[in-house]
Amino acid sequence: MLLAEVVATVSVVGATRSRLAKSDALAGLLRELQPDEIPIAIGLLTANPRQGRVGVGWRGVFSLDAEHANTPTLTLSDVDEAFDALAAHGGPGSAAERSATLRDLAERATPQEWDFLSRVILGELRTGALEGVLLEAIARAADRPADAVRRAAMLSGDLGETAVVALTASAQALEAIGLVVGRPVLPMLAGTASSVAAAIAEAGESSVEYKLDGARIQVHRDGADVHVFTRSLADITHRVPEIVEAARALPVDRAILDGETLSLDEDGGPRPFQDTMARFGSETAAAIALRPWFFDILHLDGRDLIDEPLSVRRALLSAIAGESVMPGIVTDDPERAEEFSREALAAGHEGVMVKGVGAPYAAGRRGKSWLKVKPVLTYDLVVLAVEWGSGRRTGQLSNLHLGARDPEGEFGEPGGFVMVGKTFKGLTDATLRWQTEHFPTIETHRSAYAVHVRPITVVEIAIDGVQRSSRYPGGVALRFARVKGYRSDKRPDEADTIQSLRALLRG
Repeated sequence: MLLAEVVATVSVVGATRSRLAKSDALAGLLRELQPDEIPIAIGLLTANPRQGRVGVGWRGVFSLDAEHANTPTLTLSDVDEAFDALAAHGGPGSAAERSATLRDLAERATPQEWDFLSRVILGELRTGALEGVLLEAIARAADRPADAVRRAAMLSGDLGETAVVALTASAQALEAIGLVVGRPVLPMLAGTASSVAAAIAEAGESSVEYKLDGARIQVHRDGADVHVFTRSLADITHRVPEIVEAARALPVDRAILDGETLSLDEDGGPRPFQDTMARFGSETAAAIALRPWFFDILHLDGRDLIDEPLSVRRALLSAIAGESVMPGIVTDDPERAEEFSREALAAGHEGVMVKGVGAPYAAGRRGKSWLKVKPVLTYDLVVLAVEWGSGRRTGQLSNLHLGARDPEGEFGEPGGFVMVGKTFKGLTDATLRWQTEHFPTIETHRSAYAVHVRPITVVEIAIDGVQRSSRYPGGVALRFARVKGYRSDKRPDEADTIQSLRALLRG
């Protein structure tokens, strides 16, 4: 298939707000693909090529001087081969080789194709073709139940592989996709509740657990072989030797564990989130050690557990993980749950998670079975621009313009971001220095007072609520917003939505 056909479909998808129309357009494209083209197309449509990151950044793309083709000739296989070559370049002289490969690809692409490929390479493809819509399109194209496709994608952790099976194999083959120790699973996600009492009322009898300000981990053990994955399914095993050793010490042979990790200070209290993320970004073990806390188990010695109720999973987890189990209680009493929440806060943690004990593990889903309760509302937003500071902040980038994700384009471009407020509160001197260095590297243009940037930097913002506002297109503005920290572990397509903020108005 020609790349131009994918580009044309993406244009159709981006031009409509109708979820059904998006799904129809994508399904039509998928039906025309050859089997070996399916994972390539899925990678392009999700801006997640099967090669992963290909070693090309913003400067490499936009500093390229190339004369584009007049007519489309590039096939999906051509693009895949070029991405293979880009990913393979390494060592001395690799920058020049990578630049030459990139220039060759750019010269073979039409201007429209190169615009598309540039956004894929940089992970900025915003068309409204979110994975949920693409899952529906795969099911429609393959004439398979949407739930079966969704479950296979969650358990394989690979949408491209799932699409290949759904479109080319039998229904039984799709249903046979299950847990594999060593292959990461999309993590179960949590909703938000306004209070512990509200969460208990929603979930019923629940496991009420500490909510750590740490980083999500998924640990797979197969004998002495251990792999540790992040919430985005990146393999960080070589960066966290202490978690590997903790997993090897468990009295099991094969297991998949879900948990969180963070570093502790000398008094046993939690260090700031940035300390934990600094370890995730380091290629070598550092002086700051990480400790794992496990709160779920998905597989144990040949037994898949995701369809078992949480009460069963927690009992099995407690039997093998001992002091590494996330502290928690089981109760349906709002007062007891609230008391435990106060204990979590006193220990320096963010709040609590309230999880219905009868619920299975819904990989990759955000529902009402898991609810997070924190005394201050926090949202993951995206930085759209940064204003220059004044006074003691003169010469530093300070005031952040914050955007919430708009997946369906209700208030603008589908898959884009809607501005919801500004803040300069909560910024440390170190963060100000980092901002001033970082944001010019992703600058798109400047106005008289601000540096406008590509919407790729996720920041966790604490707020006291929202208020109605005619100033911003989404109709809401943040109240008393302050920065908690940057979330280098999250992609912009994982930011919170404008709809979730607008829901606070009704609250």
